[in-house]
Amino acid sequence: MDVIAAISTAPVLSAIGIVRVSGEGCFSICDKIFQPAGGGLFSAVRPREMVLGRLSDREGKAIDSCLAVRFPGPGSYTGEDCAEFHCHGSPVVLGEALRALFAAGARQAGRGEFTRRAFLNGRMDLTQAEAVIDLIEAETAQAARNAVGQLGGALRRRVEPVYDSLLNIASQFYAVVDYPDEDIEELSREETLRTLSEAERTLDALLSTAGRGQVLRRGVPTAILGRPNAGKSSLLNALVGYDRAIVTAVAGTTRDTVEEKAVVGGVLLRLADTAGIRDTGDEVERLGVERSRRAAAEAELALLVLDGSRPLADEDMAAAETARLAAHMIVLRNKSDLPQTADLSALELSVPVLSVSAREGTGLSALEDAVAELFAGDGPPSGEVLTNERQAEALRQAREAIRGAREALAGGLTPDAVLSDAERAMSALGEVTGQKLREDLTARIFERFCVGK
Repeated sequence: MDVIAAISTAPVLSAIGIVRVSGEGCFSICDKIFQPAGGGLFSAVRPREMVLGRLSDREGKAIDSCLAVRFPGPGSYTGEDCAEFHCHGSPVVLGEALRALFAAGARQAGRGEFTRRAFLNGRMDLTQAEAVIDLIEAETAQAARNAVGQLGGALRRRVEPVYDSLLNIASQFYAVVDYPDEDIEELSREETLRTLSEAERTLDALLSTAGRGQVLRRGVPTAILGRPNAGKSSLLNALVGYDRAIVTAVAGTTRDTVEEKAVVGGVLLRLADTAGIRDTGDEVERLGVERSRRAAAEAELALLVLDGSRPLADEDMAAAETARLAAHMIVLRNKSDLPQTADLSALELSVPVLSVSAREGTGLSALEDAVAELFAGDGPPSGEVLTNERQAEALRQAREAIRGAREALAGGLTPDAVLSDAERAMSALGEVTGQKLREDLTARIFERFCVGK
């Protein structure tokens, strides 16, 4: 394979920036642009030990005093010879280093090409490779922990025993058919049924985590609802930590949904601050109210904001009805810093009611606890939550094939009918880990990655 090179850190001013190189012959290329301070060649320094030296540009002029390290294959990230230059984090320095490597014989790495080589060279399976980009993109500690678990092989360890059990069934069947004179004992119907049932239960358990996985990866769609001037925009600003939405005393200031992300109680919420729910003759505001209702219907969580300093009005009742369209609801009795006059009994609420002051930022810890209880409760061990729809779809196909094999066996069909479904399930499981994968699908997977990883 070609020697590839890329800047592996963000293209911004920083203390340190890293240039990564990989491929057979990369050490001799690095010798052309890096000279260890103690003399000798970079290709001769001890593996996995940082060495200080001079980094030169294409013309041999010094551009940085940096640290370099080499990782001989196959015990490297990609499974082939690799090297890294840890430079001062000037984009100019990193760019010059990259151009020097190109002049010495390397080429620009593509998106995810380092990790793709690691996958192709057997350094990781596909669940681990996909976990790399999930870890990079993680927006909460929970998402990061799950990605680290998958990077460590947690998902593969759940899938492999299922694959192996099906492989045992298939191999035993072929052994009996191909070697009839060897007196090989056939698998009993009861044992095969037990194996298939256990495999189906394992896949059911994994697939049951897919909903939680989408919360980890994409966040919880959340609509902030309430009548005008209840404090919805103030709540959004308090949760995101800056003035994202305009806040005024004028009713109807928010006329469209304002969207932002915030981590609340360790859970990523995709917040939509909506127009105040009320009847209005203003055409623009009326369209905003309609969007508010649609946002609630599509939301997993509705935060109903009520002005605790004012008696309930018809608009509050309408907002509450809209909030009930969401799968979950939390009621926030806002403006707790003012005298409280609102009587909420007419709403007949059976959901958490929290007292907060969005303007003062008080009471939000209780909201964090309520959100965590809804979406961050105890679940499967880290790494065993499905966050990837490709993997989930392959597991669904495998589960249906296993179910078909079990039903065929229970219905008295011949072993070859059972074998056909078992092999179909094995093929689907192979797509999860990458044992069997089309080239076009492989390319699509690594397109998600950034250059340099």
